[in-house]
Amino acid sequence: MVVKTDIEIAREADIKPITEVASNIGIQSDMLSLYGKYKAKISEDFIKKIKDNKKGKLILVTAITPTPAGEGKTTTTVGLGDGLNKIGKKALICIREPSLGPCFGMKGGAAGGGKAQVIPMEDINLHFTGDFHAIGVAHNLLCAMVDNHIYWGNDLNIDSRRVVIRRVVDMNDRALREIVSSLGGVSNGFSRNDGFDITVASEVMAIFCLANDLEDLTERLGNIVVAYTRDKKPITARQLKANDAMAVLLKDAFMPNIVQTLENNPAFVHGGPFANIAHGCNSVIATDTALKMADYVVTEAGFGADLGAEKFFDIKCRSMGVQPSAVVIVATIRALKMHGGVTVNDLGAENVGAVERGCDNLIQHIDNMKKFGVEVVVSINKFTKDSDSELDIVSKRLKDFDCKVIVASHWSDGSEGIEVLAKEVVRICDEDTSNFNLLYDNDMLLVDKIKKITADIYRASEVFLSARVINQLKDWENLGYGHFPICMAKTQYSFSTDPKLKNAPIGHKIEIKDVRLSAGAGFIVAIAGDIMTMPGLPRKPAAESIKLDISGNIEGLF
Repeated sequence: MVVKTDIEIAREADIKPITEVASNIGIQSDMLSLYGKYKAKISEDFIKKIKDNKKGKLILVTAITPTPAGEGKTTTTVGLGDGLNKIGKKALICIREPSLGPCFGMKGGAAGGGKAQVIPMEDINLHFTGDFHAIGVAHNLLCAMVDNHIYWGNDLNIDSRRVVIRRVVDMNDRALREIVSSLGGVSNGFSRNDGFDITVASEVMAIFCLANDLEDLTERLGNIVVAYTRDKKPITARQLKANDAMAVLLKDAFMPNIVQTLENNPAFVHGGPFANIAHGCNSVIATDTALKMADYVVTEAGFGADLGAEKFFDIKCRSMGVQPSAVVIVATIRALKMHGGVTVNDLGAENVGAVERGCDNLIQHIDNMKKFGVEVVVSINKFTKDSDSELDIVSKRLKDFDCKVIVASHWSDGSEGIEVLAKEVVRICDEDTSNFNLLYDNDMLLVDKIKKITADIYRASEVFLSARVINQLKDWENLGYGHFPICMAKTQYSFSTDPKLKNAPIGHKIEIKDVRLSAGAGFIVAIAGDIMTMPGLPRKPAAESIKLDISGNIEGLF
């Protein structure tokens, strides 16, 4: 049997005009800004119109620690949304927009897969409605205004050695990590050390995804700390009079995007911070709009639950003031085998023992999620070569953890393959036994928040912070930022900071190498280990295989 690729499945879809899809959930065409026939933005007027609506139940889809074998978190999010609609529930999904960096690097797109995708998937993965472009331009406008202010007399007394904002670009490019800017003489300004981050790590991206409305967006943009004076006083975007112009650039992008699944159910795709270097959740405005329109809203948080889910709870839920009703942890038999010691080349052979060992990773994520007081269900994203013995061992390992294990085949069967999971999620939401709580309080010291995450979530025995990092955290507390949550930047491939340390390590040590203030977003970024905020391309980037065929169709993207 010939297995079709994701892009082939997407091209065969019976795609409907987005006006029709939106109309089915009460959004009329005059409340949409159309970007072609199949994608649109929801207007600010419509969002204001439903502002007092009762909110539905929020469901988070997260996953075990990712492996090259794949887990299918976005696929499960899309499939679960379709499954809920199939069993007669009014449900919406909210996911992030893909970054071009991974699409042309090694990760691929982020529109789901198989029969659980959002479409038009080529558009979504390549430029979409231009949101990332707008975010990058707004961010780089601010950077240009910093250097321009210094050039024209520097009335704010910015210390050019203490400019902390870095430019961004939505592509993996290691050559831009550390640069020297303003070379070429007096007319080009004052040369200084500089660098680029990927757009998804931009504080503007974080603000874009955490702001409640345009007024809040503008206020938060003004709070961005761009530099310090010689006596270490912070200089903000508001002082440079940059935030209003930045908001103008973001005005249209800020409105949520609406597309559809392969089964023609509406989907909100908006915002895209990475979870290994940012907070990893789609936009607050998209999620909040969905909650006011549906009884059940399914969303995802990037990478494993130690990163995406923890930040979803401690940053996004804290900011929104919402409580999730259920958590779905996605795993595959193949990924559990890898955590159990099997190499990629041997994943096709049955290995019950490796699956059993790899369940330690899954169990640690389940235990972490229960610390937040939310009920958990495990979804095994089924592959055709998974044996009954391998599937059964997962349920046996988890029998003492008060957590159901449900095998789902939505990749191959669409909503029919995930009905059982959909019904279980509805049961959890409707019984409402969750007792949600955050991992730490606002008034804890910043260093204690970091220690809490590393001990309780990563299971580290010790966290090392240099005197420089500790003093910086204390300085920010003295400036009034001590109530901020922590956004950990850490490898996604391990609970530790060593990407090669698989499964469920405990007792390891974590070093916090740097900290960054995101005053507009409202959190402190703590960089653990050797994580980069500007990724590089792999030895063989996906870009080498992406091309147009003779008919102008895209090949090699998926």
